[in-house]
This record gives sequence, structure tokens and C-alpha cells, in this order.
Amino acid sequence: MSNSVTPFHPSALNNPHGTGDQQTKAALVECGDGGALTAQRGTWINMARAPPATNAFPNSSFQPTAPPPCPGASNGSLPGLDVPYFLTETITAVLSVAGNLFICTVILRDRKLRAVVTNHFLVSLAVADILVGAVAIPCAQMADAGLPRGRPTLCLLMLCTLLIFTQASVFGLLAIAVERYISILKPFQYPSLMSPQNSLLVILSSWVLATFIGTLPLMGWHKPFPPDSQCKFNAFIEDTFEVYFKFVACMLVPLAIMLVLYGHIFLEAKRQIRKVAEREVEVSRQARRRRVLHKELRLATSLFIILFCFAFCWLPLHVINTLQLVCPGCPIPSPLVLATIVLSHANSAINPVVYVFRMRSFRQAFTATFPCTWHPLPGSAPSKFSASGLTPSNRLELASHNSPLPGK
Repeated sequence: MSNSVTPFHPSALNNPHGTGDQQTKAALVECGDGGALTAQRGTWINMARAPPATNAFPNSSFQPTAPPPCPGASNGSLPGLDVPYFLTETITAVLSVAGNLFICTVILRDRKLRAVVTNHFLVSLAVADILVGAVAIPCAQMADAGLPRGRPTLCLLMLCTLLIFTQASVFGLLAIAVERYISILKPFQYPSLMSPQNSLLVILSSWVLATFIGTLPLMGWHKPFPPDSQCKFNAFIEDTFEVYFKFVACMLVPLAIMLVLYGHIFLEAKRQIRKVAEREVEVSRQARRRRVLHKELRLATSLFIILFCFAFCWLPLHVINTLQLVCPGCPIPSPLVLATIVLSHANSAINPVVYVFRMRSFRQAFTATFPCTWHPLPGSAPSKFSASGLTPSNRLELASHNSPLPGK
């Protein structure tokens, strides 16, 4: 009877059907060289801790022990990228940058448009929306992927950049509402109140205020840095800041001001429309009434579009943030949260359509700058239709301070 035994292999403790080389190769594929070393080290540790037994051979009854997770991974895997969210945000960013860059190009190339104070606010709004698409949205995409890792200060700076540009876009919308209010209800004081110097001062003040609000978390109003070192928005930004300050003070207050201002604008424009109609003696009373109602309907439609787009894009995200603060245990689907984030960013792509493309003066400048991009419909009369071929040319213009709103 021979006293020799079968040579002992360490992998027999963990994998009775495979070899240590196979286990190391699997770890190398999954985690790289560092993961392979970790897996091999875990194998020898398990071998050292194994209780003495006589059956520690290839047919051993010990259960396989899984290798430790890859270094730096959570639960053995890296956080996955939400592909639909990433693609949707990318499309939104491209549309925001392209549309608003087009606005800046046309206004800056047209001397008449540059001379109108209203367009100064439109350029400021367009610049804010360009930065939302070019900087804020990529920052949101990186935060969704948990990047950058292990650098909490850089992560917080990135999140503050996102807050600055989105808040600057909101203040841009509010500044336009204030300028329109002064234009319609205080036309005689408009040249002094909204001189080019004063308009630039208002624009600069709105950017300074947006920067201050966006950097408050960087000044200390943030949560303790999470131990996993992943850059997540909710892991860094305080819920109280997002709800009580950002939502109530920086979102609901501008929305309420816009509602009041546009309400006064609508009432004043309605009065002016009727006053002008009463002076038209060459048309019948029925035709005059029909024309007044048509203009009032178009004015109400423009007001509704402006306020609806603003509220529709921004309120869902802040409502969810408020719900998370009031009811931390309430389940909120992650796709729903991401959809509201995309919707808030989409406001930067919608602004060019609402505030500029409905302006007749801007459309005329557009066709003069890019003459090959528009072809009139066959048989359309220039006196009846404007440059777009669709909008009546007798609309009032936002570019003139006597006009009530875009689309008029």
C-alpha cells in the first residue's frame, strides 16, 4: 500500500470542478488585473482559514466560495448607464444649443434687432439656454452615472454649475416679463427705465443673483459627503435647499410674478385692442367685434403658451423633490425622476420657439440671413402672410416696445 497522496491544489477549496487558473482568468475578465489579484488573494485566505480536514481534495464537500467583488464596484458591478435618459438629454442639449445659437447669430448680425432693448434680454436668455445645453446637461448626465468618483469637491462644483445656468434661464424669462410689463403699461417711462445701460445692468444683476443662488451648496449648504464617493445629486444637495429655497423662493415666486405681470399685460392689451377697433369707422360693428375677439384670442394664446411651457417644464421636478422631502419612504420610480429632469432642461430648447420664432421681425431677419431656408407656398400673397407663410402679417411685434407679447 502506497503512502503517496494526490498533490494538493488551493483551488480545490473553492471550486471542486475547476482550476485556480480558470478562476483567475474569470476574475481577470470581470475586474481586470487588480480583480484577478484580489480573487487569487481571496483564494489563499480561504485556504488558510479552512478547518483541518482529511477530505480537502478535488472531491471535497466544501461549498464553493465566491471571490470578493471588484475593487471600487458596488455589489460586484459598476453602476449602469441609463441609455434612454442619456440619449434624450443629448438630443435636448443639441436642440438647446442649436436653437439659441441661431437666435444670437441672427440678432447680432442684424443692426435693427441689436438696437431693440427687448432683444438684449432675448440674447441673455439665449446665452443661458446655450450654457444649459452645453454645460448643465452634460453635468446632469455625469451625475446620473455617479461621476466624478472620489472627488466630492469637484462633484459639488459640477452640481452648482448645473444650478447656476438653469436658474439664469429662469431669471431670463422673468426679466422678459418685467420688460414687457413696462413696455405696455408704462410706455412713456419706458425709454428712461429700459435704456440700453439699464437693460445691461438688469441682465448683469440677474446673472450675479443666479450665480449666488447656484453656489450656496458650495458655500456649505450641502449634505455630508457620502462614503461611496459617487457623485449623485440627491446625495450632495440638501433637500431643504432644493425645496424651501430653490422651489419656493426661486421658482414659485418668479412664476407668481410672471402670472401677475402677464395678467396686467393682457388686460391692458385687451383695452387697447378695443380702443383701436372703435376708431375704425369703415367696417361694420359685427366685423369690428369679430376682429377684436380674434386679436384677444391670439393674445390669450400667447400668454397661455408662455406660462404653460414654464410651469409644465419646471413644476414636475420640484413637486417630486417636495414629495421626497415630505415622505422619504414613498416609492418614486427612477424613470419618472429622470423624465422630470429632462423636462426641466427641455425648457431651454422650447424658449427659442416661444419667444423668438413667433416674432415677425425676427422671422424677416431670419429669411434675410438664411434666404435658402424658406420657400413661400405657391399662390401665397405677401400682403396676407408673413415671412413664415403661416402667420398673419398684421400681428404686433415684440421687437417694438409698443407690442404686447411674442406672437403678436
